[in-house]
Amino acid sequence: MVKIQVVVHFTTTWCMPSVAMNPVFEELASSHPDTLFLLVDVDELTRVAKEMEVKAMPTFVMMKDGSPLDMLVGANTYQITKRISSFAQPAPAHLSTSIEFV
Repeated sequence: MVKIQVVVHFTTTWCMPSVAMNPVFEELASSHPDTLFLLVDVDELTRVAKEMEVKAMPTFVMMKDGSPLDMLVGANTYQITKRISSFAQPAPAHLSTSIEFV
């Protein structure tokens, strides 16, 4: 069974620390191609932010198979890089890592 790894960056356009983390998040996404990275604007998806109990931005949530495993609140480049690097495990070589949207 394939374990789906997801990292979600909860952000807003008006929060400068969140905006400042966008390039870091993009770089981490490029470095970990076997993990799905999602950017969620809490003003546009308030219900999702509420369900995930996001109370401040930026908030980063690491999930596996739909279950949150770790959460980091704040624009801490060192901590998010460290946590994602330990969380994101490459997929086995025999599995396809591409996602197709229909």
